[in-house]
Amino acid sequence: MDDYKFLVATDMDYTLLLPGKPVSEENKRAVKAVYDAGGCVTLATGRTFYLTGSYARDLDIKIPLITSNGAALSDPVLFKDIYSENFPAKILKVLTDLFTEEHVNATGYSSDGIYYFENSSRRGFIADYNSAVPDEIKVIELDDLHHQFNKFLLIDPPSSVIDKIKSIDELQVVSSARSFFDVMMKGTSKGLALKKLARSLNVGLTFALGDSENDISLLEAADHSIAMKGSSIEDIADYVTSDCESDGFAKAVYEYILPVSASIGA
Repeated sequence: MDDYKFLVATDMDYTLLLPGKPVSEENKRAVKAVYDAGGCVTLATGRTFYLTGSYARDLDIKIPLITSNGAALSDPVLFKDIYSENFPAKILKVLTDLFTEEHVNATGYSSDGIYYFENSSRRGFIADYNSAVPDEIKVIELDDLHHQFNKFLLIDPPSSVIDKIKSIDELQVVSSARSFFDVMMKGTSKGLALKKLARSLNVGLTFALGDSENDISLLEAADHSIAMKGSSIEDIADYVTSDCESDGFAKAVYEYILPVSASIGA
């Protein structure tokens, strides 16, 4: 295994890139600058690994990815989950029955693929992604719920549904964007996954970038935290960079991450 001087974990949507858009050339150059300085980069995202494959290839990421909001660690080379915190069968049934009965706009994330509930609005987004990637990394659509799942994405769900989920002790709900809510097992988070990954890589210095509520644990777990300008989590960050549209990831790399890592001899 390579020896890395530091680890940079970045959220994807509205941090590294705009949803549905490629990583900008400026941000790609910044990722390479991290590699050239002896560091490594991973994605820390609410997305399943099925929706990260093209980006990991484009950025030449070889280390595990933090996916499904930390409910999974995924190998971008073998293109599979290497760890997944799945819902127990009893809780899975409660959730899937609730989403079906309440006609929720819900999508299920599994190590086997993605399941669309009847009112899921993610079909178009994922179809667009699939149209632009080779067959071996396309998203697999599941026909039934006879699989293990590690996350459900709910879009603009009724407040009563969120309240029911929050009443289940074993579960947690976090917001990943406006009107987007992610349901996972309690105790899973991007932050805990970052710590696990850093230990496995034997990296003692970590940086994290994010913009939303589901990135709070990631920033709190890192040695150095970075928030995007205009985001709701600026007040918990060590450094605030520019917004995503202005290549804030690259700005953070050149003006904060590289200088800090160099100053402490990483």
